[in-house]
Amino acid sequence: MKQNIFLLFLASFAISCGSKLASVPKNALIPSVITETTPNDTDDPAIWINKKNPAESLIIGTDKEEVIGGLYAYNLQGKIVNKVYPMDRPNNVDIAYDFTLKGKKIDIAVVTERKKNVIRIFSLPDLKPIDNGGILVFEDSDQKDPMGIALYTNPKNAKTYAVVGRKEGPSGEYLYQYDLLDRNGIVEAKLIRKFGNYSGKKEIEAIAVDNELGFIYYSDETAGIRKYYADPEKGNGELAFFGQKDFKRDHEGIALYKTNAKNGYLLISDQQANHFVVYKREGETNNAHEHKMIAKIPFSSVECDGADAVNFNFGAPFTNGIFVAMSNGKVFQYYDWNIIQEEIDKQQQNK
Repeated sequence: MKQNIFLLFLASFAISCGSKLASVPKNALIPSVITETTPNDTDDPAIWINKKNPAESLIIGTDKEEVIGGLYAYNLQGKIVNKVYPMDRPNNVDIAYDFTLKGKKIDIAVVTERKKNVIRIFSLPDLKPIDNGGILVFEDSDQKDPMGIALYTNPKNAKTYAVVGRKEGPSGEYLYQYDLLDRNGIVEAKLIRKFGNYSGKKEIEAIAVDNELGFIYYSDETAGIRKYYADPEKGNGELAFFGQKDFKRDHEGIALYKTNAKNGYLLISDQQANHFVVYKREGETNNAHEHKMIAKIPFSSVECDGADAVNFNFGAPFTNGIFVAMSNGKVFQYYDWNIIQEEIDKQQQNK
């Protein structure tokens, strides 16, 4: 019965987002929750864990329209509970925990506001601005338009960095990394390094950071996924370039699911195929920087740009974590990690 109800939803959903129902694979995984719609065009989500009360955790997502876009907070039932509006094409968002502001530890959400060439910083869960209106990025370059964002907290010194991508940029210096600093209760940013190879084929938007292992991953769209050290002191050498032949066309959103401190999965959106391609977080046994596709999973999300995942018990149905994917139709979809793990295990066993 639930399957039939969901298929009816997909039919209406496909019409509303201008896509054909056939674009969703027949064996696609089904989300547990679909959010309320935003006014314009969803793009990228980030998951905030309320460690004191997991049931009150939030999904933070962008509505990337120019001038009248916004940043939205959804509860675990998919209801919009807060928003920052208007914003001028907010693109991507990421979250960091325990950032020190005026001597206190707070959690923050950082967003690229593309048409203003800034990153915006908000405290969580209240989404109050703590950036004096925004921090300019790519100031020394004619190529601006910030799009991708990922936050890295160095476990050794607790410094928090923002890794920012843009619509266009030179190979070798496509990404800028900023040290986020507290200046009397206002967050400022200091440019630390420029790095990142680029194929020149399309653009770089999706960025993800593995804090514990210390790596940055980003999608060089239509080309592959690139890997670097997150700690600037370890240099700018490219560690891996993988996934070149595993995608239909665009390499998009990157989600990192950690099974423990060192192991887990990278899930990367194969946008035009409506699949996520899965790789081992830890790489291969004899080479941590060799990432081979271990599964390709069909999802009900349509043309997914951004995604996020976390291993945490939020209560039913997300007892082993949640996976969130943007989908056409102005929504985000929440998936129970258990069904994703079952599909990964099944495909591994069938190899």
